[in-house]
Amino acid sequence: MSFPMTPAEARVDLSAIRENVRQLASHAPGAEMMVAVKADAYGHGLVPVARACLEAGAGRLGTAYIREALDLRAAGITAPILAWIIPPGEPLEQAVGHDIELSASSVSMIDAIADAAAEAGGAARVHLKVDTGMSRGGATAAEWAALVQRALRHQAEGVIEIVGLWSHFACADIPGDPSIAAQLAAFDEALHIAEKAGAGGSHVIRHIANSAAILTLPQARYDLVRPGIATFGLSPVPRLGGFGLHPAMTLVARIALVKRVPARSGVSYGHLYVTDRETTLGLVPLGYADGVLRHATNVAEVMAGGRRRRIAGRVCMDQFMIDVGDDPLTEGDEVILFGDGSRGEPTAQEWADSLDTITHEIVTRIGSRVPRVYR
Repeated sequence: MSFPMTPAEARVDLSAIRENVRQLASHAPGAEMMVAVKADAYGHGLVPVARACLEAGAGRLGTAYIREALDLRAAGITAPILAWIIPPGEPLEQAVGHDIELSASSVSMIDAIADAAAEAGGAARVHLKVDTGMSRGGATAAEWAALVQRALRHQAEGVIEIVGLWSHFACADIPGDPSIAAQLAAFDEALHIAEKAGAGGSHVIRHIANSAAILTLPQARYDLVRPGIATFGLSPVPRLGGFGLHPAMTLVARIALVKRVPARSGVSYGHLYVTDRETTLGLVPLGYADGVLRHATNVAEVMAGGRRRRIAGRVCMDQFMIDVGDDPLTEGDEVILFGDGSRGEPTAQEWADSLDTITHEIVTRIGSRVPRVYR
């Protein structure tokens, strides 16, 4: 067996990502696809994942911040990109100059984008966002008409081009939640207001569907869908199963130290784990600095020596321990924290369930000390 030159690595299966993209597209025939590659593509690697998604047929990419979109442009990616979180001081002129589409949720934001476009000597391509009930980004119902009118004024001046109208679900991952129908109704009303004002047309893309909506809400697909977590093979609605998606990331490490300890040995900080007999411990060189949640202490499982082992004792900044009893264990042996489950190893979903969180957090927390290795 050959081992990586680093203590740990996140192995990313780009073929799985491509297949997931194709499968998601099959659920939304006729709709464009914008894959969300924010947060370093959910921890999987921004540029390699973006390229794989485009190769699989996605026509657009989405990022949270302009700097992520600029990184994609610097890598030579020319596909349309939407950046949707724009705090004060963001490089709007650079965004316009690099043909990065921007989201506007307020009159002040559309004014700032228009000013930056005038300085850049071009027209900013803008998606107007309406808050349909999540109470996060987007213009409220009371603010929406004013945002549309201001955007139309700037469009007449030649510094803004309205290319999208959009919103985001709060509870699409909770099938049957009454907020879903309420948000769809609010979105349709917002679209009606915008179209009546002159901000519609076949060139204006309407979109609200995230991963969960793509898979469970046909009526929410409109002109474009925006898969995120499902792209990486992780179910957006775990209670309904895996939807045939294939997890793309396998997180592995090598045993750094093996030691035999007597019964009643306290392990790691606080001695939250105490051996009940003479046993063998293995040191796994990953910790909360690498994204292994501290709450995984004595809870989460890994695969080592062909069997699942529960983390033994407190997860530390750079390491945690496992107890393998009398089973053989050698320094350099591979430990799988999570993968696709095909070898009996835990999955990211199992980690999320055991830690009372979601898979998004499990994969995006994996830190920069852990290299991504692609296949």
